[in-house]
Amino acid sequence: MHTPHQRRHRIQTLLDEYAIHSQAQLAELLAGDGIQVNQATLSRDLKALGIVKGPDGYTVPAELSPPNTERILARAVAQWLRDAIPTQNQVVLKTPPGGAQPLALAIDQARLDEIVGTIAGDDTILAICKSNQAANRIATELLAAS
Repeated sequence: MHTPHQRRHRIQTLLDEYAIHSQAQLAELLAGDGIQVNQATLSRDLKALGIVKGPDGYTVPAELSPPNTERILARAVAQWLRDAIPTQNQVVLKTPPGGAQPLALAIDQARLDEIVGTIAGDDTILAICKSNQAANRIATELLAAS
């Protein structure tokens, strides 16, 4: 038995992989994965996911698509970052008052490989990196983008 969450996740995956033009086609693909679903349930799932039917089949509207985290990070760095100071495997990021939270969120959502995590106050962020070299690279790259 699949949970609604599992079923909806699979629906999203199928929509990314195939051009699906009907609920019957989607139900067939789900059945191929061992997920039996009736039309009413499928209709509710599509509505809950914000899926719409267009000329090219079912799609996720652009405003519901995953955000472009690189663009969001670049914008946040340009708007908020004032200084980046590497110290061992950490980088202290300075922002204007109130800027630490939105910048830390953008960094976290970008899931940069070299950053393990961030801690944000009001105007300061502590970014913990995997190594001293990573901290130096991150500080240099973020300052160059600010």
